[in-house]
Amino acid sequence: MFKILKYCLSDLMRSHWILFYFLFYLLIGFGLLLINTSFSNTIITLLNIIIVLSPLISSVFGITYFYNSKNFTQLLLAQPIDRKKIFIAQYLGVSFSLSLSLILGLSIPFILFGILSSQNLYEFILLLGISSVLTFIFSCISFYIGILNNNKLRGFGLTVVVWLIMAVVYDGLIMILLMIFREYPLTNPSLIAMLLNPIDLARTVLIINLDLSALLGYTGASFKLFFGTFYGIIICTISLLIWLFIPLTLLIRRIENKDF
Repeated sequence: MFKILKYCLSDLMRSHWILFYFLFYLLIGFGLLLINTSFSNTIITLLNIIIVLSPLISSVFGITYFYNSKNFTQLLLAQPIDRKKIFIAQYLGVSFSLSLSLILGLSIPFILFGILSSQNLYEFILLLGISSVLTFIFSCISFYIGILNNNKLRGFGLTVVVWLIMAVVYDGLIMILLMIFREYPLTNPSLIAMLLNPIDLARTVLIINLDLSALLGYTGASFKLFFGTFYGIIICTISLLIWLFIPLTLLIRRIENKDF
């Protein structure tokens, strides 16, 4: 498995798309730091970009890599190698390469501008950490969709639809429901709805830690009372891990049962 992972990483790190992904965040980092007057404002701007872009790129790149490496995968499947190790190594290779590109692309400009001695260092590390977790989650979802669909066009379409639902449609539906039932106490249902979407969960955790909860009014204050506590942080961490564990478990089970 480690040999396959090493090969996948070396192959991916030479990819033009990974290089472009790294350069994109590098330029975005330098550009925002030159425009904004503080690290806090830059991190807030990056939050709005990364929280949508990172899941999208992870999904699209993951499903593309899955289909493009199909011949190589079939060659490995013909060898006496556990099929789970083959796909897990490829999934980890994609996730690690994307996460590393994002982390390095943003860390270089922030370090050069003095983030290590700033009071916003924790928020920056949290941004990188949550972005990496989202990368692993949506890369896994894309691999699972690829395993389910032999048709490349259908698999690609489903991947984009899943991202669109979680990034856009889900929030719209929640807002509509909150408007319809606005006369009822909706704090707890809102918290539950937040935990059911990894993108919303990641966004909320970052907003709370950036002390922007006041912008959300009463709901923001309620969220801060929950997410700002030790138990709230534990629940958020567990929820993100569950979002990683469920698609990974489904992926492994499908790999074991699929006839290649």
